[in-house]
Amino acid sequence: MAKEVVKKINLQIEAGKATPAPPVGTVLGPAGINLGDFCSKFNEATRDKMGDIIPCDIYIYDDRSFDFVLKTSPAAYLLKKTAGIQKASKKGANEIVATITKDQLRAIAEEKLPDLNAYDVESAMKEIAGTARNMGIAVKGMNDAELAEQAAEAAEEEKEQAKREAELEELEAEAKEMATASAEVPTHADEEEQNETEEENN
Repeated sequence: MAKEVVKKINLQIEAGKATPAPPVGTVLGPAGINLGDFCSKFNEATRDKMGDIIPCDIYIYDDRSFDFVLKTSPAAYLLKKTAGIQKASKKGANEIVATITKDQLRAIAEEKLPDLNAYDVESAMKEIAGTARNMGIAVKGMNDAELAEQAAEAAEEEKEQAKREAELEELEAEAKEMATASAEVPTHADEEEQNETEEENN
């Protein structure tokens, strides 16, 4: 009789470094499986990818045994690793934070191909290139014209932003000067009060 899958859990774990401590233990502990057994099997299976982030689908059966299927590292992780950056662009495609070559893109696409909805490497490359673009990572030799146009637009936008900031500072300075001048000029009421005081003194 086939065992029944009672739960499927998705985790992303650093290759070769799974331990029963959180977050692995926190997620898998309530499922009742042997944490030490899972960690040793996962670490053995991912030893050759030490340090990479590996997505893992864990299938837990009714007798508390388990199987797991390793996936390829997330495209965003592979792109950042290849480009040598810690974080993607906060402005998306409007800010280029790194550049990779077409060959590097192909290598990532070939690695990710089994997990993508792509029929061949060329299709996978287009998909990964789209992810790279949204992260602000340029692909040399693939979208140079588009990147040049984006860079020009970004430069123009920065120029406009600087102009707006300068105008705002000028307005604030004028408002401050007017406020200071108003405080220094005596009002009509102040003049009357001063005249009355002078008359009383006389």
